[in-house]
Amino acid sequence: MSKLMRSVIYRGLPRRRTGVRCSIHLYRGDRRTLASSTTSSHGLNLQAIDQKWQKHWANDAAKVKARANNGCKSYILPMFPYPSGVLHMGHIRVYTISDVLARFKRMQGYDVLHPMGWDAFGLPAENAAIERGIEPAEWTRQNIAKMKEQLLAMNGGFDWSREFMTCDPKFYKHTQRIFLLLYKRGLAYQKESLVNYDPIDRTVLANEQVDINGFSWRSGAKVEKIELKQWFLRITSFRDHLLNGLDHLSVGNRWPERVLAMQRNWLGRSEGANIRFQIEVALGIESPCVAVDVFTTRPDTLFGVQYLALSTSHPLVASLAKRHPNLRSFVDGVSDQDVDSKAGFLLPEVHAYNPLTTLPDMPASVKKPLPIYVAPYVLQGYGEGAVMGVPGHDLRDHAFWRRNRGEEKIYQVIGPKPDNVNCIVEACSNIEESAYIPHGILTSLCGNFAGLSSADAAKKIVADLATAGGFASLRETWRLRDWLISRQRYWGTPIPIVHCDKCGSVPVPHDQLPVELPKLHGDWFKGRGGNPLESAQDWVNTSCPTCGGDAKRDTDTMDTFVDSSWYYTRFTDPENAVEPFAPNVAGAILPVDVYIGGVEHAILHLLYARFISKFLSTTHLWPSGGGAENNGEPFRKLITQGMVHGKTFSDPQTGRFLRPNEVAHSESLRPKIIKTGESPTVSWEKMSKSKYNGVDPTACIKKYGADVIRAHILFQAPVSDVLEWDEERIVGIQRWFGRVWRIATDLRISDQNLVWPEANQPKPLRPNLSSLNDTEAQMWLLLQRTIDSVTVALSETFALNTVISDLTKLTNAISSASSHAPKVNSAILYQASSALVRMLAPIAPAFAEECWERLHLTPGLREHLSDVSAPHSVFLQPFPTSDGTSKLLASKRQMCAIQENGRLRVAVEIAQPPAELLHKDRGPELQEWVLTQLVETGEGRSWMQKSEGRQWKRIVVVKGGRTVNFVG
Repeated sequence: MSKLMRSVIYRGLPRRRTGVRCSIHLYRGDRRTLASSTTSSHGLNLQAIDQKWQKHWANDAAKVKARANNGCKSYILPMFPYPSGVLHMGHIRVYTISDVLARFKRMQGYDVLHPMGWDAFGLPAENAAIERGIEPAEWTRQNIAKMKEQLLAMNGGFDWSREFMTCDPKFYKHTQRIFLLLYKRGLAYQKESLVNYDPIDRTVLANEQVDINGFSWRSGAKVEKIELKQWFLRITSFRDHLLNGLDHLSVGNRWPERVLAMQRNWLGRSEGANIRFQIEVALGIESPCVAVDVFTTRPDTLFGVQYLALSTSHPLVASLAKRHPNLRSFVDGVSDQDVDSKAGFLLPEVHAYNPLTTLPDMPASVKKPLPIYVAPYVLQGYGEGAVMGVPGHDLRDHAFWRRNRGEEKIYQVIGPKPDNVNCIVEACSNIEESAYIPHGILTSLCGNFAGLSSADAAKKIVADLATAGGFASLRETWRLRDWLISRQRYWGTPIPIVHCDKCGSVPVPHDQLPVELPKLHGDWFKGRGGNPLESAQDWVNTSCPTCGGDAKRDTDTMDTFVDSSWYYTRFTDPENAVEPFAPNVAGAILPVDVYIGGVEHAILHLLYARFISKFLSTTHLWPSGGGAENNGEPFRKLITQGMVHGKTFSDPQTGRFLRPNEVAHSESLRPKIIKTGESPTVSWEKMSKSKYNGVDPTACIKKYGADVIRAHILFQAPVSDVLEWDEERIVGIQRWFGRVWRIATDLRISDQNLVWPEANQPKPLRPNLSSLNDTEAQMWLLLQRTIDSVTVALSETFALNTVISDLTKLTNAISSASSHAPKVNSAILYQASSALVRMLAPIAPAFAEECWERLHLTPGLREHLSDVSAPHSVFLQPFPTSDGTSKLLASKRQMCAIQENGRLRVAVEIAQPPAELLHKDRGPELQEWVLTQLVETGEGRSWMQKSEGRQWKRIVVVKGGRTVNFVG
């Protein structure tokens, strides 16, 4: 074995430098030194860096944002927050994501719009007024001030010149304008309706705001059904556009499939048939109807109908309830029933007949009278508030039948084959086995329809019943209902309608907008509930705009989702006092290119925003609708970030959540419950006060620095996944920052015969590949690959966690290459370091600014770069672009497998050996050359260091250096 090989294998392995600095110097003209923080790693005072550059950005905001030069726009928008007063980690995550993307696009030369505003109307402010005796506007303004300070502290680069709050009359004046546009088109209307009433918040809720168990989405109260005159927006007029638009948004994964599926389900288009069942009542009983219409998507199961079920508000039920107290009591108590309840009330004195009885040669089973039930599971809004019960082919119907009819037989009229002899299914506790759900072949119980497939039978049944007397017709039905926007509360946008006994409902003229909320002192609210506007007589009483007579203002306010359904358009022209926005201005910016927010808004906010956006595209305000390829959609790309979960401790015996001071932590031991000494159950749960697992972002920023928190958030999980917040892992980001800092401060210029790029050079400097040694070629190839990977992640895949991984690998490579100087050309090191800092800038803006400044204080750079003494902001530099040399450089490299006794340990990339070393008689020289290459790679060096001191019998290099086997 040669001397070099022994040196490589046993003792000559290069080591990384481990020394760290203990303080940093912030050069700002007078080269002041700021003391390092005891909470920072590697001597980096990241908090001081934050303060320095936040001040710089505030003083020179226009210059820092002035890099647009490619003539393209990019509108990046996070969902604006409700001003609760405190940002939580979920806020920090979404605003970090949007800020990273906005800064990246700006460095690419885009004219970026990245605004911030406040979704400021809503019940929490009014409830605070009731509880504390404080005016809602005052409470809201105080909270906005607190949250804005927090957003600035996280190094967010928002365009504050466009800031607005939806409770400002300057904003809601235009919410009222849009309402009146809808009203003029017949898309806003008022009607008496059975509505969802929240008895705690004392307001009406839309269907979307009531959960599956009948509870309010906000207060948690059991929702009641009452009759009120309410305002609706006719979103159903746009249902086809909303559904068809989902196909457009699915192209290229523009919107997550999960969100698209949720909206399709909520729109709920069903194609089927309307079937008419004749009813018969006892003599002397008056009935409001002689037939019941039922919508079904399975007319092929009509032979298996064994009962009808009606909603509690069906006209027939209402009529019979007047005669039967027990029925009335059942109906009144249904609000307390679970929506999945199988309870039913058999209607007395009435039954129905299957319309198949009107066809010739029908089996006796379809001629029996059908019982009619009132059932909580039947929704008045679906079809006609009636369903046909087919227990043989529907799981819910089967469970209902067994609950209400016991052991009575169930008829199976569809099976997997026509000669199915199990036509009658006996009582069975296993519902899944007793109801045949799939389409199939009609059985012998179906008369002359037996043997037909489900598809053919459905068509023939509908056609024959239509011919027999109009008992069936093809029909399409939707789950979507018109949007109820009335709220009986104070803190919302007033509805701009006055009610006149003579003229009816009259729109408020444009020149009288906004209809402002009356000023009510905080003490007026304290302890009160309901709608304060109803008793504000000076405000309610007004004159009719049409006849001038006495009139009253509408005292309802709009659902806050109306504000958020169009706010993204206002950001394009926030100072416009005449229109919601100027058509030419909005037309040049809309739609939003990237919209970021939580998946919990998939139905409510996102569906309403799509509706209003499509409506606006039919008006003079946005006639282009974003072009033919956009179809009036508001958001071109949607990113839904996952929730942030906190580390949660609970008592394994009782399940009680434990406070932080009830758990003892030790570096060497598992956490222990202080009181019992037991190990707690550790889980990751949604952050909440009740679970004692919340994290204060402000405290974290003060402790670690904003950029560390930003990078940690991005690295810990893919954007759409749940992020498990664990402070113990932050040290990894701190160490990485320390390595980047050493690169920026330790660069030394030793070459005097280099070609350097000029300042602000538009194209990347391409080195002379033939002059690069292997270490330089490897560095340049990694740099090009990293640029490509990071660019794709920030512009296409949004896999932001991989950006951190890529930059960490590049950081390690630069650190390693720096230790080989002067082997590595200083120009290569500078350009790799420059690109690293520029790619880091969107993620860690203040830290990158400081690194950029320090990098350009390197001695020797003044001779090669212009204006080094006063470097510009890193955000005025272009984002790195690859130079196209990757393929060429990659073609000169190969993979090498390191084996130990024939077993693969690691595979690394090395240069291809010189052709002259591939001759059979040059084996020892090839071996020495390959081992030297392996030492130059991080993974190869790491493996060899672990094996240092071991005695190898021989080292075998085969396949032209593609495999090295260490035989012990």
